[in-house]
Amino acid sequence: MRSTARLAATLGLTAAAVCGPLTGASVAAQSASPMSLYAPSALVLTMGHGESAAVASPARAVTLTCAPTASGTHPAAAQACAELRAAGGDLDALTTRGDVLCTREYAPVVVTVDGVWQGKRVSYERTFANACMKSAYGTSVFEF
Repeated sequence: MRSTARLAATLGLTAAAVCGPLTGASVAAQSASPMSLYAPSALVLTMGHGESAAVASPARAVTLTCAPTASGTHPAAAQACAELRAAGGDLDALTTRGDVLCTREYAPVVVTVDGVWQGKRVSYERTFANACMKSAYGTSVFEF
């Protein structure tokens, strides 16, 4: 008798855990929030001093959300999102500013980008010779 009661309690708790989210307030909360028409585009960009992300601790990090509107802690979110859209989300295809003159000093700066761009997972790392070279790459994406 005890094992039957234990089995019944286990099945009841399992059913409540599985079916609970499908009833009551959960259904109302889900129907109240509309589905987005845009694929998610949310990135975390970090910058650190060193030759790779494995040995550099992040000195600065910002967030960048581009869909449906530009937002986040990035100082020029709208411009950065526009640049990324123009490059098709390809971080290697960002343009380099031609009006910047940098020294040949070697003080490596590594930038990482992790998140989702138009629904696709992004994991990117690039090392620049110095902070000036980082600032010259892309007009505003890496300017933070």
